[in-house]
Amino acid sequence: MRLNEKIEKIAGTRSGLYGKDFLLTWEKSMTDLNLVLDIAEVLREMRHANISPKLFDSGLAISNFRDKSTRTRFSFASAANLLGLAVQDLDEEKSQIAHGETVRETANMISFMSDFIGIRDDIFLGEGNRYMREVGAALDEGFEQGVLPVRPGIVNLQCDMDHPTQAMADLMHLVNHFGSPESLRGKKLVMSWAYSPSYGKPLSVPQGIIALMSRFGMEIELAYPEGYNLIPEIVELARENAAAAGGSLNVSHSMEEAMRDADIVYPKSWAPYSIMQQRTELLKKGDRAGLKDLENVCLSKNASFRHWEFNDEKLKLTKNSGALYMHCLPADISGVSCECGEVSAAAFERYRIETYREAGYKPYIIAAMMLANRFENPREVLGGIMKRNRLRVGE
Repeated sequence: MRLNEKIEKIAGTRSGLYGKDFLLTWEKSMTDLNLVLDIAEVLREMRHANISPKLFDSGLAISNFRDKSTRTRFSFASAANLLGLAVQDLDEEKSQIAHGETVRETANMISFMSDFIGIRDDIFLGEGNRYMREVGAALDEGFEQGVLPVRPGIVNLQCDMDHPTQAMADLMHLVNHFGSPESLRGKKLVMSWAYSPSYGKPLSVPQGIIALMSRFGMEIELAYPEGYNLIPEIVELARENAAAAGGSLNVSHSMEEAMRDADIVYPKSWAPYSIMQQRTELLKKGDRAGLKDLENVCLSKNASFRHWEFNDEKLKLTKNSGALYMHCLPADISGVSCECGEVSAAAFERYRIETYREAGYKPYIIAAMMLANRFENPREVLGGIMKRNRLRVGE
């Protein structure tokens, strides 16, 4: 399908994304999720065709990372730049936040000429998504009172509950790999815990995957050792999504059994829900000794499950011994980044380029979320870009 035809198939009516923050995938309709995929695909093809999709002549996209990041940080910057926005990092240690400035005040002070704020806040269980909504409420007030000329849109770049840009990029990878959203129906996806020599990895990636993919009629196997459960309410949400979409969600405690006849495997470590609850309370108290004790307990427990590694033996259990391996990266690679980890060196190398391709969809997903937030009729806007036909790199 040619680029103009892809633009024409995009819904021309006002979507539920217009003027709305993108905080959780399960707050968005299927129409909105598919719209993000369609816009992202068009933007990706425009880039490949050397067409500039720059829509902003000036303005800022504020990057607020309260935890470390490589892929998502640069994906956010790439998305903003693609649409014509400059990026400004908010370094809380170098701002008045370190001196007690309130969220309400900071949100308005950084937004005078800003169009978007990307936030990563995944450290404190029960706090990250709440913080994003607090920022949103402050922006609402600033806009309503005439302090801000526009109300900046917020993009969740990972919180304690969900990682929507990652999950949507993963979905885009699956759609392109298998051919269409409809082709995902009935496919078996294994979201499996895997061993890691570190502790405290967020729950948001596995939660985001099961909550989103369950809406596309997939057969989802959530596998983890006893005690490594996720937030119960989100697992139940995913189960309800699966039932409504004609798929299923099953929880098991054997990596080998889960892998049997799988079409897609996603072996990824995370900390047990109960550990994250304890960790959050210790972090709030600043109890370093308590955190160290908890880390030792968790690492000792992890060590009991070193056999939860994805390798060639487990790959042979999957459909035709060739399931698609996925990971949000960086993976803990046995014998490469650690002695023993989530995936063997041989298995990871076999799919390494595919994981790069998977990660490469994220800038377009974020740019699509931005475009749909700011422009009421994305089809009309994208069509205007094609008519303008401005080259990204001059000839």
